[in-house]
Amino acid sequence: KVSGLPVLDGERLVGIVSESDLLRLLSVEEDEGGLWLPSPFEILEVPFRDLVKWERMRSAVDEIPKKKVNGVMSRNLHEVGPDDSIEEAAGIMTRHRINRLPVVEEGRLVGIVTRGDIISGLGMRHEED
Repeated sequence: KVSGLPVLDGERLVGIVSESDLLRLLSVEEDEGGLWLPSPFEILEVPFRDLVKWERMRSAVDEIPKKKVNGVMSRNLHEVGPDDSIEEAAGIMTRHRINRLPVVEEGRLVGIVTRGDIISGLGMRHEED
């Protein structure tokens, strides 16, 4: 399963587009409008509010294909090198609450390590013991 993709400018890593980045585009802010008091018409108001929220969500979904990658991608990247330890990679992921890390060597993207990769590696090591 692919949940994120690197964005390159030539061979230089400039960002990552993840599921979270795309889901953020779908967040629909609610208009609370201040104080809310129940009314006898509430039975009609609630479905109407849900319909308005649904229409906003549908509009946001329709706009996603029109977005440019550089407007969606995460730019504040953390990375590791090929010789860095798994412990270091896991620590970065935990501290920054991210699921993948680009592996960069001499300014070039050479791979991506994910939380799933680390868990799989630990599972394989456990089976060998």
